[in-house]
Amino acid sequence: MILTKAQYDEIAQCLVSVPPTRQSLRKLKQRFPSQSQATLLSIFSQEYQKHIKRTHAKHHTSEAIESYYQRYLNGVGKNGAAPVLLELANEVDYAPSLMARIILERFLQEHEETPPSKSVINSMLRDPSQIPDGVLANQVYQCVVNDCCYGPLVDCIKHAIGHEHEVLLRDLLLEKNLSFLDEDQLRAKGYDKTPDFILQVPVGLGQA
Repeated sequence: MILTKAQYDEIAQCLVSVPPTRQSLRKLKQRFPSQSQATLLSIFSQEYQKHIKRTHAKHHTSEAIESYYQRYLNGVGKNGAAPVLLELANEVDYAPSLMARIILERFLQEHEETPPSKSVINSMLRDPSQIPDGVLANQVYQCVVNDCCYGPLVDCIKHAIGHEHEVLLRDLLLEKNLSFLDEDQLRAKGYDKTPDFILQVPVGLGQA
């Protein structure tokens, strides 16, 4: 099904007032039942990523970080089981996984002797059980599983889709008896840039 510019704009306009959560995606599917889930998710991700890039800086000022952290502490102090971080992210219109990263970094700065490395933060976001605070671990987990645009879960899904398409392309090339080099072979030959596959003999349109 071909998506017209008018249809894209209508969907994009609808996204202005909704947070980037899986619940919002379900509502979007109800609003536009003729569009596939994949199409809506693609538009949702593109438009929200544009928004995040425009507003990223304001969420990373020292004042904003401290404000978010204090609101998090106050929230979990009243009810640690409530989705405090997720609701805060939705309230300030920021991706839940990115909000979780801000609060996690701030928490570790306060409780660890040395500043946390990026690899440590990424590892904790992928596996919140590594976070040395049970309440925060649960809050981070809620943010990660409810974020459909950012975070380790989304990255994992994208990687799986990319791998699936790579397998399909390899099978198609083999079916057509086309000679090619894959990423590993290109890397072994010293190529700086390694596409999934490169044809060893150029093929014109209609030849395959």
